Amino acid sequence: MTPIVIELAGEPQGKGRPRFVRSTGHAYTPAATRSYETTLRLAAQEVMAGRIPIDGPIDVEVLACMPIPASWSMIKRSGAIQGKIKPTSRPDVDNLVKMLDAFNEIVWRDDKQVVSCRVAKIYSEKPCLRVEVRAAVCAGQPSGSSNCATTGPRVSPWARSEIGSASVAAPSLAK
Repeated sequence: MTPIVIELAGEPQGKGRPRFVRSTGHAYTPAATRSYETTLRLAAQEVMAGRIPIDGPIDVEVLACMPIPASWSMIKRSGAIQGKIKPTSRPDVDNLVKMLDAFNEIVWRDDKQVVSCRVAKIYSEKPCLRVEVRAAVCAGQPSGSSNCATTGPRVSPWARSEIGSASVAAPSLAK
């Protein structure tokens, strides 16, 4: 399967926290979040062009191209463009990923199908949010197949040396 690439021009936004009406206790999603999710959903519908949502495990890569602050000097701007300076400002990467709920029933059936997600924030002169979606590749299985459960362990979408390795034992429930 060729990757599905959805790109939305403009400054990336993360999902906002739910707000509450003090008098009634009802929760609601902020208008800016609803608007951005709707725009992202429309971009996904355009890319999918009537295709049915993907079934099976999915790998997702999210690239948030953040605007370079206008107040920065030319030297600092150059460093940002070259990738020497990384954005540590909002939105948080977890809130960027939460925005992908907009793809439910359009790109995939449900976001529970995402088995790996890689997120990066960089500075760019052209701010945008770029999401690349592809079927997960499993060990010993042709790349077009979509069921990892019967074929063994999943192959990591990036090198183990790049992300490091850690082993954590689950706590024992026995007393």
